[in-house]
Amino acid sequence: MATANTPPAPASPLERPGTFKRLYLWTLSLAARPAAQLWLAVVAFVESSFFLIPADVLFVPMALANPRRAYRYALIATAFSTFGGIAGYALGYFAFDALARPVLAFYGKLAAFEALRACAGPDTTLLLLTTSGLAHLPPIKVVTILAGAVHVGLGFFVISCILARGARFFALAFLLRSYGPAIRHFIERRLKLIAFGGASLVILLYFGLKLLTGSGQLLSC
Repeated sequence: MATANTPPAPASPLERPGTFKRLYLWTLSLAARPAAQLWLAVVAFVESSFFLIPADVLFVPMALANPRRAYRYALIATAFSTFGGIAGYALGYFAFDALARPVLAFYGKLAAFEALRACAGPDTTLLLLTTSGLAHLPPIKVVTILAGAVHVGLGFFVISCILARGARFFALAFLLRSYGPAIRHFIERRLKLIAFGGASLVILLYFGLKLLTGSGQLLSC
């Protein structure tokens, strides 16, 4: 039985003070390296299955430094984010207990994942793929693994990744190419809120249509 003197459970390595900030700054520093495009591909790939920092952190300063290549960077980020999503899907589909569960536990996302898996059917998971691609809601790595675990069709999964993540990166490329450094503050402070609002609207529209059409349960739990 726990007492007032019982020490708390050890925190995840990523919850220790300063860990996230150091990882963020290291990712940001990659934008100034000669192999920045390669690093963008790597970060976009690993973000979709196990890495904590989103590729946007690297993409934005790269596009600002070279606006003429903004759409090229958006294509790289979209393509490798989709490839990383497929890797996360495979973890959920083929190796959830052996590999995906420890990854989710390491990031402190296992409880959130189990709650989603208990309630989300394949169609709801596709909706979550859209909102996570647009606004990281829920985190991309959680939803890609979930898609594999509930056996969403791979073709639909890939299309949703391309459309949602492509929309995010190409919208950023357009803004950065058109407005340059002046738009950076807006992107860092406001764009996430707008994307969150858009993702919330997609969710509301989805559930509204489900209610109006009476097409089964909203959730499977």
